[in-house]
Amino acid sequence: MPNPWDLRAADSDREHLAEELREHMLAGRLSSEEFEQRLGDAYKASTRGQLEVLKRDLPVSQRALRGELERRRARVRHRLMREAGAGLGISAVCVAVWALAGASGGFWPGWVIFFSLLPLLRDGWRLFGPAPDLEGLERRLDRRRDREHRRAHRRHWPPRPPGLPR
Repeated sequence: MPNPWDLRAADSDREHLAEELREHMLAGRLSSEEFEQRLGDAYKASTRGQLEVLKRDLPVSQRALRGELERRRARVRHRLMREAGAGLGISAVCVAVWALAGASGGFWPGWVIFFSLLPLLRDGWRLFGPAPDLEGLERRLDRRRDREHRRAHRRHWPPRPPGLPR
């Protein structure tokens, strides 16, 4: 796997750095000459590492912090949507079974829907509620993913020698 700093820089990477440098100049951390020099170097840079060198002596800007927070929220939101898809799929199968069986009696798939989507509601509250806990939610999702990986590994362990029946 290549070093991330050796990867080619995109125009959007250069624009983000230019905005950060402007923010630092307005805060008084860079003189206008330093800003112009670094801005010129930013537009000449070809790798991400060259862009990082231009801001290594500057503190992390508020713009960069907001951008990173938004990227983290988007990743967590995407993970929650994937898990919601699994819960909705199970719920749809149960509703189909109930409907094909004549839709008689109580709506028992409601219980399946409730219990399969309860974790999604709880995690959604942690992400979008009045006091978001992004770190706690990421840890919880990571533990859940690790638990699923361990279960999958146990199903395939120990490996069977070729030729033995299952």
